[in-house]
Amino acid sequence: MSKLEQFKLDLRGMAEGDTVIRYDLDDGFFEAVDAPAVRHGHVLETVTVHRNDGVFSLDFHTEGSVTVPCDRCLDDMDQPVESDYHLVAKFGEDYSEDDDLITVAENEGMLDVSWFIYQFIELAIPLRHVHAPGKCNPAMMKALEEHSAARSGDGDGGEQVDDRW
Repeated sequence: MSKLEQFKLDLRGMAEGDTVIRYDLDDGFFEAVDAPAVRHGHVLETVTVHRNDGVFSLDFHTEGSVTVPCDRCLDDMDQPVESDYHLVAKFGEDYSEDDDLITVAENEGMLDVSWFIYQFIELAIPLRHVHAPGKCNPAMMKALEEHSAARSGDGDGGEQVDDRW
């Protein structure tokens, strides 16, 4: 059984009403989904599925932290993530995704939520992630300052850069 098998929901077999599924996501999850932006982390994911006459309302709650590179010094840093997302699924002829509506092939009846969960985690990461002031790698910060000074003409013998740039 693959690491992602547990994320395949059998919608046909779900009872009417609410079903709550909890996942404890670790590094193995991020490796299994071949995550491009996140390789490490510990995230608790709660998926609540409400079935009503063949329509499935899925609520995803994400809470935890992931490891991402700092935009300033490139060292790994922990980034807290927390989010809530909502999807609706229904049965149809073929699988399709339109905005927040997923059509699941009725003859299969299975919905793999692993990639949705990963996308929701990635969307919870701020666009800019940097260490707190003073926490960046000192060697990298020194090199960055030296190169910045040389480019701006502040260093010894540096060529003046046009202010418009």
